[in-house]
Amino acid sequence: MHRSHPAPSFFIPLWLVWAVALGSALIGLGSYGLLNNNEGLYAEIPREMLASGDWRQWIIPHLNGLPYMEKPPLLYWLTALSFFLFGESEWSARLVPACSALACVALLVHFGKTLNRPQAGRLAALMFATGIGVFAMSRALMFDMLLTALLAAALILAYRYVTERQPRLLRQAYALLALAVLAKGFVALILFGLVMLAFDMSTAKSPREFMRGFGKWFEWRALSVFLLIAVPWHVAATLTEPAFAWFYFINEHVLRFLGRREPHDYYAGAWWYYLPRMAIYLFPWSFLLPCLVARKVSDDAPSTAPSLQRFLWLAWLLPLLFFSLSSAKANYYLVAVMPFAALHLAMALEARGFLSPRLRALPGVLIGACAGALGIALALRPQPESGMTFLGFGQQQFVTLAVAALALLALAAALLAWRSARIGILSYLVLPAWIVIVLAIAIGPLEATVSARPLAQYLQQEQPGRQVYLYQKFEALSSLPFYLRRPVPVIDSGSADLFWGDRLRPGNPVMLPSAQFSRELAQQRVAVVVMDEQLPEFSATPYFGHFTVQHTVGNTTVFLN
Repeated sequence: MHRSHPAPSFFIPLWLVWAVALGSALIGLGSYGLLNNNEGLYAEIPREMLASGDWRQWIIPHLNGLPYMEKPPLLYWLTALSFFLFGESEWSARLVPACSALACVALLVHFGKTLNRPQAGRLAALMFATGIGVFAMSRALMFDMLLTALLAAALILAYRYVTERQPRLLRQAYALLALAVLAKGFVALILFGLVMLAFDMSTAKSPREFMRGFGKWFEWRALSVFLLIAVPWHVAATLTEPAFAWFYFINEHVLRFLGRREPHDYYAGAWWYYLPRMAIYLFPWSFLLPCLVARKVSDDAPSTAPSLQRFLWLAWLLPLLFFSLSSAKANYYLVAVMPFAALHLAMALEARGFLSPRLRALPGVLIGACAGALGIALALRPQPESGMTFLGFGQQQFVTLAVAALALLALAAALLAWRSARIGILSYLVLPAWIVIVLAIAIGPLEATVSARPLAQYLQQEQPGRQVYLYQKFEALSSLPFYLRRPVPVIDSGSADLFWGDRLRPGNPVMLPSAQFSRELAQQRVAVVVMDEQLPEFSATPYFGHFTVQHTVGNTTVFLN
């Protein structure tokens, strides 16, 4: 049982935590179009599930009319449910990751209360919700925030099972772990196993004690719960699509980790790829990370039990190590380590009395100095010619002013943190708030280059009778099928996401070679959407002369015959 501690002078009200968390996750959730590439892909799949009327598409998801087996279906199912309840829109598409982020906030608050460290739990929830990377991922239709919520909940319950020895906690942990497997695949099982086995090893006094305790993870009721939830979809998918087993288990899991997945459509960075991204994901709180290795400020400050300390280190460092060793790298993987990194940091800050005045001010001074130097460097650079403006300012001018304002706000927050123990490091909440304001201003002018919503509006309003085609680049305009409410044929596709679907369904009407498109061009009025970088190649095609009209939308050109 954890002992209680005297209430600190620095107090975080629960209403503040939820006001900030709800605002970060929900305000303006549907104010901008679905982003091309990942958001477009993952919104179109549940739309097709609902539109198909075919139960098999709920087992083997389809993208742009073709089988798509890269990911398990839980995110698609939940998003389809959101579409069914609230209609197909931007905010309903993003509702699942937003609610997942709020679930993480609730987990941190509740876990802190369970540990008799309610203020640390609340601070962790605030830092998690306002970290720039987490903010972005809570508002993007992707798998990782859902995985983060389910995996964090499973790990917390597993830790409590080890310390409290209540079998119901293990059953609950395995239920959530099974859902995490359905959210992102076996990476959830691997990360859970790494953390909890390493925790067992760190607490066992001998190999024999470790082996005796190892059996506690195989309680038959808990295993039955896991298998009952996780297995049926995998069996159904294998029976529905014969190629599923090799593709999903081998190609998507084993070969992806080894960097040999086909097709190779992911980034393979160095081992330190995630280290600078940690600073961005947890900004501005990442400037307090050195406090993790600092000593307590006094004996009166609350301390963290050694077993909990080990668990927190393992719960975020081992996933970080796993992702660093993997040959497949992606920025969004990092969100899975954020709940425990935030909680670990919050407990370290509480152990230091939430910092002395000078230490409270230091992050703001450092951020202000870095932002000020960056602002000066931007101001001294030659202004590039750009037709895009933000509030009447050119692109570089706008960024320079935004960075300069960030520097001033950081210094003002540092002064407030130094002078007011009651507000303390909460003064730095103004920094993510400012970045959110800047992003909200920027997304309007940028929308036509990052989302197909403006393009779809032009096609629906000005060219309603034409068959729309994409030229080669499907992922770059992946939200277009969602907005047109139908699959869009791709000419001479180089798409990695449609690669296996095309192989499984040869002769399909979606992936068109040039010869087939030429025949269809002669029989109907068409609109071909071409990305700017593809224009030279498109202009060299034999059918280019058939197009007499063109219209530009963002970074695309629409050709009409």
